[in-house]
Amino acid sequence: MTTTPVDLPLLTLGRGRDPQSERGVDCPGDLPAASDPGLVERARAAKAALGDRVFVLGHHYQRDEVIQFADVTGDSFKLAREAAARPAAEYIVFCGVHFMAESADILTADHQKVVLPDLAAGCSMADMARIAQVEDAWDALERAGVAATTVPVTYMNSSADIKAFCGRHGGTVCTSSNAEVALDWAFDQHGPDTKVLFLPDQHLGRNTAVLQLGLSLEDCVVWDPLRAHGGLTPEQLADARMILWKGHCSVHGRFSPDCVDEVRERVPGVTVLVHPECTHEVVTKADLVGSTEFIITTIAAAPAGSAWAVGTELNLVQRLATEHPDKTVVFLDRTVCYCATMNRIDLPHLVWALESLVAGQEVNVIEVDPETEHFAQVALQQMLDLPGRSPRG
Repeated sequence: MTTTPVDLPLLTLGRGRDPQSERGVDCPGDLPAASDPGLVERARAAKAALGDRVFVLGHHYQRDEVIQFADVTGDSFKLAREAAARPAAEYIVFCGVHFMAESADILTADHQKVVLPDLAAGCSMADMARIAQVEDAWDALERAGVAATTVPVTYMNSSADIKAFCGRHGGTVCTSSNAEVALDWAFDQHGPDTKVLFLPDQHLGRNTAVLQLGLSLEDCVVWDPLRAHGGLTPEQLADARMILWKGHCSVHGRFSPDCVDEVRERVPGVTVLVHPECTHEVVTKADLVGSTEFIITTIAAAPAGSAWAVGTELNLVQRLATEHPDKTVVFLDRTVCYCATMNRIDLPHLVWALESLVAGQEVNVIEVDPETEHFAQVALQQMLDLPGRSPRG
């Protein structure tokens, strides 16, 4: 067998633009080389020069080389709220992904600028629900005669325009730790005929509905935006209680039931702890299920000598293992799997963003248009008004 070489343009990460590739692969100016031994010192110097004008947020899934410069670490919603609580900071540098920076822009004051060090740091799950696709699905629900009793609920891991869609249609936003509360609220909106359109992660929606609310798997149908009419008949829509969008997390979705079986054989006495974005089959095999914050606090509170297999992003699992040397903390899968888009925020991009701000150049500013921001705030406020514990995860 012979192969023919193909002449393809190669883009150095952060330089140039490829409109057929990921959104926003564009970073004007020169990035310092990743192997530059002075990067840490440059980042420190730039951050010190900016002082209180800058506030750096670091998501739990970020690389350690980036996390060390974060003023606050946390999940996406916690970080957005932390940014909103720092009105004196002129610049919010968000070391996370695009939808998180959008949420920060929505919740912060107008005079604050949110900077994403690499615009190509997106989220494959969030990109699985495009606003045009969701509007088409809603049109189908209207034709089926069920839209009037359907409440849209979107996971925090979604774009600003999807959050705004939920705000326009009487819905809300949820996190992985308050999804049960959000769905309880949604099902109370139109009596026993209420349905929920859950976006964009089918696994979080299914796991919450079945394992926490007591619905059956038969109560759930999956809307596939790539198929005509979502791949569903009007009768299926009428009979369903949960209409799950066909989306998933590329990291959490890779864990399989075999991973759980294998780690139980490999690590005696292990407790399997997974995120609810994992598949239903994995979640039902695990010992504990919870949000990112739940995973962190559970490992921290665990007794010395205990063993844990954690099904979530590898950067976080490795950090937990380092922070708790008295416990055995292993990745659920033998195969290494980082979140590719989270890892786009590296030290060269952070240095470039900070040094640009020092030089008076505002780069990679994330701005949500006023109408989208208004209705996204409506949905986010509805989440904040939900009864019970405050949202995390």
